[in-house]
Amino acid sequence: MKKSSIVFILSTWAMLLFVPVTQAQTLTDPSHRTIRVVTSFYPMYIMALNVLKDVPGVTLTNLTPPMTGCLHDYAATTNDMKKLADADIFVSNGAGMESFLDRIMMQYPKVNILKLSEGIPLIKEAGRDTDNPHVWVSVLNAINQVRNLGLDMQKADPRHAELYRRNTQAYLSKLETLRQKMHAALAPYKARKIITFHEAFTYFAQEFDLNIVTVVEREPGSEPSARELAQTIDTVNSSGIKVLFSEPQYPALAAQTIAAETGATVYTLDPSVSGPDDPNAYVKIMETNVEVLKNAFSK
Repeated sequence: MKKSSIVFILSTWAMLLFVPVTQAQTLTDPSHRTIRVVTSFYPMYIMALNVLKDVPGVTLTNLTPPMTGCLHDYAATTNDMKKLADADIFVSNGAGMESFLDRIMMQYPKVNILKLSEGIPLIKEAGRDTDNPHVWVSVLNAINQVRNLGLDMQKADPRHAELYRRNTQAYLSKLETLRQKMHAALAPYKARKIITFHEAFTYFAQEFDLNIVTVVEREPGSEPSARELAQTIDTVNSSGIKVLFSEPQYPALAAQTIAAETGATVYTLDPSVSGPDDPNAYVKIMETNVEVLKNAFSK
């Protein structure tokens, strides 16, 4: 099967409008009965579940195990890579999240790789030259990524363009309703100071105007040093911050240590990197996050 190359550019971030300027790869061979789509990890999979819903002749597989979490240092296994052997489209977050993406491009050059973070302004990680890839944790960014996926699938599989369009609009409607409810619920807490354990919530904080004073663990599993713990304890004591936010996918030992030394309370925020095989999982996770924040800020 012969496939053409692709270039896809997303446009206006602030207005949530995306105008395609070039064509994505199109699967034009009439003998092509099945389009095999593989997603890189959980949040991309949930987006694809919604956009690809009930589209005939399309299969969807998630590359990595559902409890993998973020993919910063994840090395795709042989079994993971085998899932791409017959894939037509690989849906990734991009922005540096999938460290194995270059390997996929080299090993499977005919696979149409979609990077859903294209067109989204990225934030540099504190003290680093690398971009923070956790764009989907912002609902506004997730909306942009879903819109991106919908447009790309319409171009890749024009036979079912109208169904992709309807599916995309239906999910975007849910996400926009979620976004409005979250902004209304969190508006009273603008500029509230918080401490997190992992840089997953940078875009979330930007959207909802929260102030992340410090991030204790830059990467999951990289326990802070004694000096870093002491500095964080000093920051908590001097700032009056009484709430710390860990994540359900990673141990909260450092958070518990800091809480014990400062009297702060540890709460759990979920960046939606693992969860059930449910098209509405992202919406439910974000609704829970709002309730967690409201509860924490009311103390």
